[in-house]
Amino acid sequence: MPTNASIQKSVFGKTADGVTVDEYTLTNANGMEIKVITLGGIITSLKVPDRTGALANIVLGFEKLADYETRSPYFGALIGRYGNRIANAKFTLAGKEYQLAINDGINALHGGTKGFDKKVWAAKEVNNGSDVGLELSYTSPDGEEGYPGNLATKVTYTLTADNKLRIDYHATTDQTTVVNLTNHTYFNLAGNGAGTIANHIAQINADRYTPVDANLIPTGELAPVEGTPFDFRSPKLVNAGLRSGFPQIVSGRGYDHDFVINRTSANDLEFAARIYDPSSGRKVEVWTTEPSMQFYTGNFLDGTLVGSSGGLYRQGDGFCLETQHYPDSPNQPAFPTTELKPGDTYQTTTVYAFSTD
Repeated sequence: MPTNASIQKSVFGKTADGVTVDEYTLTNANGMEIKVITLGGIITSLKVPDRTGALANIVLGFEKLADYETRSPYFGALIGRYGNRIANAKFTLAGKEYQLAINDGINALHGGTKGFDKKVWAAKEVNNGSDVGLELSYTSPDGEEGYPGNLATKVTYTLTADNKLRIDYHATTDQTTVVNLTNHTYFNLAGNGAGTIANHIAQINADRYTPVDANLIPTGELAPVEGTPFDFRSPKLVNAGLRSGFPQIVSGRGYDHDFVINRTSANDLEFAARIYDPSSGRKVEVWTTEPSMQFYTGNFLDGTLVGSSGGLYRQGDGFCLETQHYPDSPNQPAFPTTELKPGDTYQTTTVYAFSTD
């Protein structure tokens, strides 16, 4: 094992347009390893020890760059300008209506047809000896995918000495706009290609969630989780509610819902979730400055994608923990605002802390 943190750069491939995409491998002194490519800031691999110390990749992904470009359901990607859905692919800001790209039924999803997940980001290595990081930057021009303002974005991945992955998001704009950045990594703590995550045990620090309509747009209600399959305030099997006939589970094909995190302060890191895999002993805790988190159980994986494990990804083979603001906030005045004005700074942090039991 390395005695110190390290970072290595290699070429991952070229895009269909001929742009070189690099891959950075970050390794800490414990041997934990994360691989990130400059296309979409995608986490292609995350190797974490199990209870015996054996490392395994615990994220879903592809071997080939072309699959990330053309077939990916946002595996491992940075999402922007706006994570999650915006109803009818439009919103009004300062009295002006903005029409976005329609890429999810009648809605806009995850930034549009060529969102941040499809952009090649500039990369800068960060290494202080014990922690190692990668700073990614991209400036989205005014009008891209329908959003106003030139948005200068910087995202930093940091792998710490104590097996934490920290993601810091930063953005500024020259026009009032809306921003909601997140990461869309699919986890399977038993290992990439290990099958269903239904036997994982989940705990989510949320008394309320945002029910959705038939188009998976929030109704505006912040509904109590008590007495529903959405009550993860105490640890329970994901499978306990995954196959229920509860209407929200049926409409989402599983969990694809935003949980309102119980916050004790406005801006500090708050405990959001803990997921545990009894078979491997791996555990991840999520801490965030964001007000909510989308828990998604890979409902739209349909067995047509061949993953980096060599096997097919099927429904429920991975889960996402997408820290964010509420979906459709630009059209929901009662939700926390996602507006960003010139002179202000968008700044959020999420930490994924890995350990074993």
